[in-house]
Amino acid sequence: MKARMDNPATVIPEVMPAIQDLIKAAKKGGVPETVLELVHLRASQINGCGFCVDLGARQAKKSGVTDEQLHAVAAWREAPYFSDAERAALALAEAATRLADTPDAVPDHVWEEAAHHFDERQLASIILWVATTNFFNRINVTVKQPAGVPGW
Repeated sequence: MKARMDNPATVIPEVMPAIQDLIKAAKKGGVPETVLELVHLRASQINGCGFCVDLGARQAKKSGVTDEQLHAVAAWREAPYFSDAERAALALAEAATRLADTPDAVPDHVWEEAAHHFDERQLASIILWVATTNFFNRINVTVKQPAGVPGW
């Protein structure tokens, strides 16, 4: 497989400092790295971003996500491997990724469950992380960035 073009961030390298700053800032909200990696992986699965699924699974493993969680993240509702807080973050990530799927994109019950487990700063971190993941997914899917090939 070959990408349609070089990664847009390498074509316009002036965007990289801003992207790196966004990533660093989003990680400073006090959310465990494992939770951020789980929501990144789930959003990337939904969006069909092979590059981000591949990289996300590797990063999740390095951050401490268990093999059971890694193998079951696509079926997190039916799998016993996730805490209530992880489930709340995954539900929020799915809702925020599938905005066009329902008229009430992020329903109150999803928000309230996430707010039960995470404070405002942590919620901000999760939201920014999901938005950043969707940003990467849209770029990589558009240019058909192959999994396992350096892109970012």
